[in-house]
Order: sequence, then structure tokens, then C-alpha cells
Amino acid sequence: MLISNAYAEAAAPVQGGGIMEFLPLIALAVVFYFLVLRPQQKRAKEQKAMVEALQRGDEVITAGGEVGRISKVYEQFVGVEFAEGIEVTVQKAAIQSVLPKGTIKAIK
Repeated sequence: MLISNAYAEAAAPVQGGGIMEFLPLIALAVVFYFLVLRPQQKRAKEQKAMVEALQRGDEVITAGGEVGRISKVYEQFVGVEFAEGIEVTVQKAAIQSVLPKGTIKAIK
């Protein structure tokens, strides 16, 4: 008597939209690709080329920050001489960068 019945209203049909709903998502994916993925792939390619080009006599910095000269090159490892008579075998992937020739003498 005091409470009336509540009836559900019919849902309005969805109009248009289509590609316009996904346009911001597509734009975000394109921006993400050019600002994050592409530069990362470029750096990875440069690092791989640098590691493959390592040779005996190169002066390098390891990922741990040690500076040394490559004395032996193996398939996946390199022997790095940090001081006279001190040689350590490290993975090629642990080489962070190759230094210009004569850098070790300039540091000492």
C-alpha cells in the first residue's frame, strides 16, 4: 500500500563509437613503443655487437666497475687482467663497455 513496485527501465541501445573508443589505447601503445621499447632494443643490439667484437688487448669496464685488459677470449667468457699477475675469468655479458686504448695508463 505505501510501497510501490519498482520496475526496471529498458536499457538504451549503445550508439556508434567503434574505433573511436580504441583510439586512445592505440595512441598509448604507439607512444610506449617509441619511448620505451625501441630505444631498449637499440641498446641491446649495440651491447650484443660490442660483446661479439671483444678481442685480446681491449681495455674494458666490467659490470662490477673493475677496469682491466682482456688477455684471453673464449666462446662465452673472457680472461680480464686487472693487475700484473691477477687475471679473472668473467662472462662476456658482464663487460659493460670498451674503453679507448691507453685509458688504464692514464688512470694510474
